[in-house]
Amino acid sequence: MSEIPNDRKILEDALAFHGHNCWASTMGVRMGLAALRALGVERSGAKSLHAIVEIGDHHGAMCFGDGVQFATGCTFGKGNIEKNDKGKLGVTLIDKAGGRAVRVSYKPTLQPRIKDSAFMKKRAAGVPPTQILLEEQRELVNLVWDAPPEQVMDVGPVKEMAWSEPEEVVRFAVCSGCGELVAEPYLRVVGGEPRCRDCSGYAV
Repeated sequence: MSEIPNDRKILEDALAFHGHNCWASTMGVRMGLAALRALGVERSGAKSLHAIVEIGDHHGAMCFGDGVQFATGCTFGKGNIEKNDKGKLGVTLIDKAGGRAVRVSYKPTLQPRIKDSAFMKKRAAGVPPTQILLEEQRELVNLVWDAPPEQVMDVGPVKEMAWSEPEEVVRFAVCSGCGELVAEPYLRVVGGEPRCRDCSGYAV
């Protein structure tokens, strides 16, 4: 799998969006692009694709999710990406119209070198990534980006996968308590007036 000419710009833009240079977000970009190519589809500008990332929460490689979002166009704001709490660097990308999906997973062949890097040693010591020397940040970016694809990821077979899209709610109302806008499914009725969860006094 060869990189197309503008891939490096996609990476640099993704890292700027992410806020710092790191190996996990770099890997997210590579795997997101690989998934697009495997399906033969373009980046999702609306909601043509849906991504399932397996990162879970509260660990040091969650940056992977930002790379996937930027590469595929599947974003939490559009609601076409979700987490599957496995603690893995894996992504399943679904082509909704085509009814097909592909899973791409990370191969940890570089992990000993990543773990032994100056960047990761400082991160393990609690140093924020933005306070680490830029050249030490870029060392891991280049290591992961320049590695042959077969060394760092497995691209699974394209499989049939039907997707049932949940209804998109476009109805809103203003909470009579706080005056803030609330999507209809989250409203509660108190004394005949619409209230948000916070103002309703209800637990759910």
